Amino acid sequence: MNKAELLAWLQEEYRQWQALLDEIGPKRMELPGVAGHWSMKDIVGHLNGWHPTLLGPMQAALNGETKPAPAWPAQLKTDDEINNWIYEWNRERPLPEILAETQQQMQQLLTLVEALPDDVRIEPMHEQGQIYHLVWLGDERFVPGEFFDHFHDDHEPDIRAWLAQMEKE
Repeated sequence: MNKAELLAWLQEEYRQWQALLDEIGPKRMELPGVAGHWSMKDIVGHLNGWHPTLLGPMQAALNGETKPAPAWPAQLKTDDEINNWIYEWNRERPLPEILAETQQQMQQLLTLVEALPDDVRIEPMHEQGQIYHLVWLGDERFVPGEFFDHFHDDHEPDIRAWLAQMEKE
């Protein structure tokens, strides 16, 4: 895969993501029960909460800067602790703000990929039947599709099952 193909893949993933959000619609975005007690808004906030851990370091690597610290408190170490913090951080935020944050983060990601050198090293990584695209910047590697990979691996099945159930009601 080259840079242009990676960019096209990310744009298509984002188009599909937007189609899913349109299918769910704003009236159902805050209904609980999509994944445990989480609503779709909670899942979007969760994905947004983790996305800067890719965007910030990737931006820093492109600019030759120091990697920024995560947004959550340093004493949080486990994924569960961090996920709870992200959930609480987003719980009272309005849906339009969370959706606008996703759009801003996606634009930042596309801008970062466009800024990659044309000869950037992009390698496939096969893990548990999935293919992930690794981008190498110097000796650091990044997974630009991490937002979508995590969504597909950990959240899409629950969302699709919830949507199917909603359609029956």
